[in-house]
Amino acid sequence: MLKQLTQKPLLIALLAATAGFASNVSAMEDIKVDPAMKAHIPYVIDARGVVARSADGLCWRTGYWTPAYAASIPEVGCACDKDLLPKDVCEKPAPVAAPAPKAAEPAPAPAPAPKPAAQKVTLSADALFDFDKATLRPEGKSKIDDAVSKLSSIDLEVIIAVGHADRIGKDKYNQTLSEKRAAAVKDYLVSKGVEANRVYTEGKGEAQPVTGDSCMKMGKEHRSNKKLVDCLQPDRRVEIEIIGTQK
Repeated sequence: MLKQLTQKPLLIALLAATAGFASNVSAMEDIKVDPAMKAHIPYVIDARGVVARSADGLCWRTGYWTPAYAASIPEVGCACDKDLLPKDVCEKPAPVAAPAPKAAEPAPAPAPAPKPAAQKVTLSADALFDFDKATLRPEGKSKIDDAVSKLSSIDLEVIIAVGHADRIGKDKYNQTLSEKRAAAVKDYLVSKGVEANRVYTEGKGEAQPVTGDSCMKMGKEHRSNKKLVDCLQPDRRVEIEIIGTQK
């Protein structure tokens, strides 16, 4: 599951009660929540049983919110964060409608709202980390600096960092190592000015190799086998997905 720094729900609730909140909510469509599901919704629910919104109309998230969590409850997640969820979660085939009667002159369509622009950047472990390490190398920091420079062209929504490991070693160890690599990237992003609550991390362990069968005949699977270690380098990586609205 995607992880994030825990936010205090009480702080979120207090922010939701700031001046101007009530008047804006009344002009928006309420997102009602089944009382039986309230404990499983990653959004702040007010006394009326609906999702609380900010003065700008944005749904208030709890400290447990992640894109995957929101996607698991599409009836609420799609209403609040449709642009951050996979298309197949929120978009349904449009029903075939009967031809509408010809109008005299249709009103001009409003300009479409800007769509979030997702950009995926893969940072290889030879630049980011030494073998079996989760401490960023200077070359790795330079790679991340380049990714951060791209943020100036968008209004950032979230950054998702996913760590990976090669197959050398035990599954549990590689899972932990991949999580530490993603966390190291997050820490560096935060040190460069990115808000911590906008960066989510996840570790995939050795489950998603990119080398395929190309390293199968490199001898014993052990860290002492330098030939195999070098061959599996592409599997030791961190993928960063940047999501935001193009300026």
